[in-house]
Amino acid sequence: MKRLLLTLSLMAALTFGASAQYYSMINQATNMMQTVFSGGMRYRGMVDASYVQGIGNKRADFLEFSTTQGLKYADWFFMGIGAGVDVMFAHAGDPQWLQNSGKSLTTTACMIPLFTDFRFIIGGEKQIGFFIDIKAGCSFLVGKNNVQIGDGYLNRSECFYLKPGLGLRIPISQDNTKCAFNISAVYNLVTSNYWWQTSSSNITLNGFGVNIGYEW
Repeated sequence: MKRLLLTLSLMAALTFGASAQYYSMINQATNMMQTVFSGGMRYRGMVDASYVQGIGNKRADFLEFSTTQGLKYADWFFMGIGAGVDVMFAHAGDPQWLQNSGKSLTTTACMIPLFTDFRFIIGGEKQIGFFIDIKAGCSFLVGKNNVQIGDGYLNRSECFYLKPGLGLRIPISQDNTKCAFNISAVYNLVTSNYWWQTSSSNITLNGFGVNIGYEW
């Protein structure tokens, strides 16, 4: 009888401990979600618009609109996830083999980048400060047409995406330092599979541009 009572007591204690831990986890997750959706001090939202001019023999220009949602983990560090819409304007040659290839080609296409955004802040929020921003992820080509670039074309729907930038953070006012305008110089890198004549190779599209954004 004593052994049975001891066993039941132990099971009750373990059950209570597991329930308390489960409740604690649920409470922490709820508090975090409330912080995000209520716009708490740690939450940050950003919208950006940028234009990138391509460089090199095989190049494309990009007009991008994106948004990032995340948390400011320290005065100097922000991390979030984001998505955007890229309009690509490819610089295309006009080789005879492409004209006779029967491929459905275009020089204007849409890409969807999905990325993790890391931002390192230099200086406080009460005055104009610097930041280093790094967006890294993947980008997907939308549509069925291949994109003609130079003497070949892109035909893969997914690419590696990297977009670092160096910029200025300009708070709206001394009373509202959480909201600010951002302007930065950016480098844009997109890689994909590239076809020319009967061969294929990897291609890297490089470009430099300007980004203008707003954070809250």
